[in-house]
Amino acid sequence: MTITTPPPVSSRRRWAGLAVLSASVLLVVMDMTVLNVALPAISADLRPESIELLWMVDAYALVLSGLLVTVSALGDRWGRKRMLMTGFAVFGAASLAVLAAGSPLEVIAVRALLGVGGAMIMPSTLSMIRNLFTDPRERAKALGVWSAMAAVGAALGPVVAGVLLEHFSWHAAFLVNVPVMVLAIAFGLFLLPETRNPAPGRWDALATLLSMAGMVTLVYAIKNFGKYGLTSPGALVAAVVAVVALGWFAVRCLRRPDPLLELRLFRSPPFSAGVMTALVTSIAMAAVLLLLAQWMQLVQGYGPLETGIRLLPAALAAVVASPLAPSLAARVGARTVLAGGLALTGLAFLLLCVAPSPLGYWPVAVALTLIGLGNGSLAIASAAIMSGSPAAKSGSAAAIEETSYELGGALGVAVLGSVAAAAYRGEVAYAGPGADAVRESLGGALDVARELGTAGGRLAEQATAAFTDSLVLTSGVAALVLALGTVAVWWLTPRDLDVSSADHH
Repeated sequence: MTITTPPPVSSRRRWAGLAVLSASVLLVVMDMTVLNVALPAISADLRPESIELLWMVDAYALVLSGLLVTVSALGDRWGRKRMLMTGFAVFGAASLAVLAAGSPLEVIAVRALLGVGGAMIMPSTLSMIRNLFTDPRERAKALGVWSAMAAVGAALGPVVAGVLLEHFSWHAAFLVNVPVMVLAIAFGLFLLPETRNPAPGRWDALATLLSMAGMVTLVYAIKNFGKYGLTSPGALVAAVVAVVALGWFAVRCLRRPDPLLELRLFRSPPFSAGVMTALVTSIAMAAVLLLLAQWMQLVQGYGPLETGIRLLPAALAAVVASPLAPSLAARVGARTVLAGGLALTGLAFLLLCVAPSPLGYWPVAVALTLIGLGNGSLAIASAAIMSGSPAAKSGSAAAIEETSYELGGALGVAVLGSVAAAAYRGEVAYAGPGADAVRESLGGALDVARELGTAGGRLAEQATAAFTDSLVLTSGVAALVLALGTVAVWWLTPRDLDVSSADHH
């Protein structure tokens, strides 16, 4: 017996439900950034080998991206609320399990389990908003709030981690999730209605395996090309597996009347424009924000908490811009807001590129503010994606949107990260003891400089200057990526697109 469209939910309950969904997104996004700040403390305590450290960082993203498609399709059948509640439980349990983690492998296992929970939560929140808010105008506002919470999560992560690490052990960075997940389950059970796809069709087991294998190997290949170059044998093998698996998966999905992932949604120009906006934004953001966080700590000498606070302008601006984006789109058109948001973010990166040398914090603060304002357009991207897809296919739409963020982040760190690394290595001319560590990273160079004592001053100066130059160059490349994205999105988006009027699919 399948459940068809549920009765409309009262306005108060809808917005209370949105509060639960937004809080959960805030936490999941926060968790991604918390680890970056907690890693040095985890490394100092557990002494992981470099490959283990790599897996600590990558386990979450690999599991999350591998499961997004399958979990979304399961949620459409099994019930989106059920999937969300299970995700909360898994995320909370994984966070609690960190108390028992005393080795690098156990931390990797916890991160992988958090990835399972994250994959259940992220697309479920989006598809539930699609089904909770049937009025497109209300939905655009709700997605504005959702986008703002995601931005707050990304910014709060480093601040919260900084506070916790100054007072407690690194375990606290994980444990902070537990009480929030308990509250999310308690309120979610009461406030959120259950929705399903009324006619889901047969489950495609082969497509499930192909999507998992394809996505995991694709993200793995991207990450490893970034770290070891285009000739890395492991990355090349993974890339071949990814192309074959995802190609086969796409063919299966396009041939079936009830596919695991509705790829035909890309026939809708607003849908494609929304996905392109999400992808391009996360490509540029992931790498440059990672470099900025390192620059603040290693070049400017700020502590983790200070760094978190100094990255806040981006979030504060996004909190203002995201909820206002739908009413701005109603005035000047969704196309202008989508392309304009990308252009504004590109302008921010261009500012970092042309700022007077040596780079100081004030140009960075202005750029971060512009980035936050530009990111307000992501609320319209979500609205375009969701209104460009029927309610029954909201799981597929949510999976595609989340996958575009995941892939964009991986691509950004790999491609722009490689540009930064090459620029840094090209400027550091040092042939003494520890030369490999110096060329590998700024952190390594500063460690070697400390060991050299007074003689290391020149090396530290040279390395920090090289890192700053690499950040400036990478910002220029990110600005170029965003310029190309702006043109593509302007071209893809229908001139008369209105995300607050009736759906268009």
